Amino acid sequence: MDAQELQTLKNRYDIIGNDPALNRALETAVAIAPTDLTVLIEGESGTGKENIPQIIHQHSRRRTGRYLAVNCGAIPEGTINAELFGHEKGAFTGAVGERKGYFEEANGGTIFLDEIGELPKETQAMLLRVLQNGEYMKVGSSKVEKTDVRVICATNVNLSYAVASGKFRQDLYYRINSIQILMPPLRERRSDIYLLFRKFAADFAQKYGSSRVTLDVNAISRLSSYRWPGNIRQLKNVAETISALESKPSRSGSDRVELGPEVLSKYLPDEQDSLLPAQAVSAGGGSLGDEDKKMIIKAILDLKQEVDALKSAMHGTPHPQTMVPPPAVDEPEEQVSTFEEPDMNMKQMGEELIERALQRHGGKVKEAARELGISERTIYRKLAEKKKNQ
Repeated sequence: MDAQELQTLKNRYDIIGNDPALNRALETAVAIAPTDLTVLIEGESGTGKENIPQIIHQHSRRRTGRYLAVNCGAIPEGTINAELFGHEKGAFTGAVGERKGYFEEANGGTIFLDEIGELPKETQAMLLRVLQNGEYMKVGSSKVEKTDVRVICATNVNLSYAVASGKFRQDLYYRINSIQILMPPLRERRSDIYLLFRKFAADFAQKYGSSRVTLDVNAISRLSSYRWPGNIRQLKNVAETISALESKPSRSGSDRVELGPEVLSKYLPDEQDSLLPAQAVSAGGGSLGDEDKKMIIKAILDLKQEVDALKSAMHGTPHPQTMVPPPAVDEPEEQVSTFEEPDMNMKQMGEELIERALQRHGGKVKEAARELGISERTIYRKLAEKKKNQ
């Protein structure tokens, strides 16, 4: 692709950036689109992986067919086979009629399986059969069905590690890894960070009729040096928050508010990467998954902030970064004593964090998972394990 064609592609899919790794990912997507090769898209959460399968589909011979995107981590384990492959009437409790699955619905088109690493082993075996010969069976049926679907997968976890730990089938890994496309994290696209911020701030100003937020040279340097663990999604949230709180109403739409590094820093969460262990081990001796590590680190940070809040309350000084309301000052001894109890193990800490998130969101698993940065299936699994052990 020449530079003009590449820019046209970016404009069509609202992609901002000129990083070489990003350009290489887009060029690869267009190059392999005419084939039926299975594609594996790798990259951290929030890097924009969802754009690649759409580009592949629209540049393929299947573009007139249906495109379906499925988040494998958001479907409960007990129903995912029926969702993907369909079911017969009476196949299980609640199956009042026959239902088509996603692979039948997408016949002749493309199906995008996001968070492929979350698939149960049984479902992995069924997916492997589809990829090998296009055959599957609906839940509760013995009839072999056929489908002609282009499969594109994405993951934000290391599938090689999942294979080594026995959580992902090796034969399936090799089958979906025909072509690999890597979406770079935002911290490796330093020159694109301010371009994205400026785009998000401009969109916000246009949508709400407010002045556009810009940054001075020192603030741009601060913005670009931040690690952005949540990648583009986090940057967009920060840009919109700053625009909402720092901009002013504007009639002309051309007014601007320039901010320095001091103001910007108030909206950047503290980086706590030093808390991430080089290798975390569970109580049972097995290696923890990436999402378990995320929950543990978040729990540690939350507990630290609660301790800081208690200290601030005892000394009569405010703690601006606390995430929970400070306790009543007239009950410091009783409140502080809760932190002197025996330490929770990592499993208990993860369960406690999930319970708190569910309480904050009224039991809504989707919202709790979004706050914790984990998949909905992880929450369902943790809740099932806790119920089993009670």
